[in-house]
Amino acid sequence: MALRWGIVGSGRIANDFTCAVQIHPEKNHKVIAVAARKLSDAQGFAKRHNIPNAYGSYEDLAKDKDIDIAYIGVLNPGHLPVSKMMLDHGKHVLCEKPLAINKKETEELIAHAKVKGLFLMEGLWSRTFPIYDILTDQIANNTIGDVLQVNVEFGYPLAGVDYANVKEEAQCATMNIGIYALQFSQYVYRGLKPISVTVSGHLNKYGVDDATTIILMYPNGRTSVLTVNTRVQLENCATVYGTKGMLKIPLFWCPSTMITPSGTIECELPTSTANFTLLRSNGLAYEAEEVRKCLELGLTESPKMTHAESLELAELMNTVRQSLGVTFKQDGYSMDY
Repeated sequence: MALRWGIVGSGRIANDFTCAVQIHPEKNHKVIAVAARKLSDAQGFAKRHNIPNAYGSYEDLAKDKDIDIAYIGVLNPGHLPVSKMMLDHGKHVLCEKPLAINKKETEELIAHAKVKGLFLMEGLWSRTFPIYDILTDQIANNTIGDVLQVNVEFGYPLAGVDYANVKEEAQCATMNIGIYALQFSQYVYRGLKPISVTVSGHLNKYGVDDATTIILMYPNGRTSVLTVNTRVQLENCATVYGTKGMLKIPLFWCPSTMITPSGTIECELPTSTANFTLLRSNGLAYEAEEVRKCLELGLTESPKMTHAESLELAELMNTVRQSLGVTFKQDGYSMDY
């Protein structure tokens, strides 16, 4: 039986996720409804994607008993309340990253999902790309020896893009693209927690970070250096260094290639003729399928992106923002972590 999706939001990422879901055969995945704050937006979205039901409020979609899972593609401040609303109406939830604004909100959302006994996953699609599984195998097979260093660069010129700069919407470089660099370090050193975090950066005229360097020190001399910038284009590559060599992953947040000591590994991305708006969004099909497989197994979280890892990422982003002096109204007077 097909997994029946409800899409919450009608923006670019909702468009791309819907196109990606529709790569799969309808016997496995089917988008049956979309909701937006304006009915006309939902209706236009539904027409473009051949979705049978359009709702002018998120609550109306939550009440649709034919929906199995809600994809939350709204702005950051809506992640907690909208996800909770869907859970309250018996829907599983895949929520775009970040899962919530801070660690306190993340704890609240995860606890709510556990009380309801429903599936919840942070939409860090990177974890579901086949290259990440290959990376795990390369490290486990000692291809590059003992891993001691991770370097990540991620930068795009986003100075004129609202979603990267609106403090009222909890937007900043750390929340938008820095999370990808942080999760990569977390993935490579899975099971280890940093023993120190050193942060430096620059705030723009909106009072949010647009350039950040993060140094993470792990036990036994392991280190990560992460560089994030929303003013310039960087190499956008992750490199993992070991005592016997290195692994290089271009476009590490949506990768199809890994350069290893013995050669280059290629993984072909899902094919589609749909109108995607963001780079390699066809790879979101991997994320949708991961959710379906988890639900088939009766899981309430994905082993590829666990609740514990979402909490750790939220804590790391709290630390980074606090170091830079970036706070949002959801933080209250201090960042509790």
